[in-house]
Amino acid sequence: MISQLELLNRMSFVSERRRLEWYPPFWLMRVKVLRLDENWGNVRLRLPLNWVSSNAGGNMYGGYQANLADPIPALACLKRFPGYRVATSHLDVAFERVGNSDLELLFTFPWATHADIEEALARDGRANPRFDMTFVRSDGKVCTRIRNTVAIRPLGYVSAKEVMHDAY
Repeated sequence: MISQLELLNRMSFVSERRRLEWYPPFWLMRVKVLRLDENWGNVRLRLPLNWVSSNAGGNMYGGYQANLADPIPALACLKRFPGYRVATSHLDVAFERVGNSDLELLFTFPWATHADIEEALARDGRANPRFDMTFVRSDGKVCTRIRNTVAIRPLGYVSAKEVMHDAY
């Protein structure tokens, strides 16, 4: 069965920015791509505050923020390291201020991190890079800090934990 993301990626006549906006979870959240470098070195996404995304206090739900931040580093790693299985292994969310406006997610993928991942993949066959992101309010203040650790594994990789779990 083909995934939604695979189907969107096959639509080569649609820009990568638009495909990201049309990714069903993002489309439902009304995410707008403000910047998307070809190599995913810099990504800026707007997460609108509206009647669906606001809590009883009128501020952005934290889960909305986590939902947007979760796949971005994994998608960036898939773009730069095709042929690997990539998934978020740990997501840490630190709320510093209320999200009382539309929020911008700021993500960067430095070439130094890329080189570290390449080195780990060559040496160990896998990598666990960590990416830091922020959500910024319309007044320019950081609202939320995100730390996302991604697991990059060869296709078909099965961890020892999965083997042990399946044995029981």
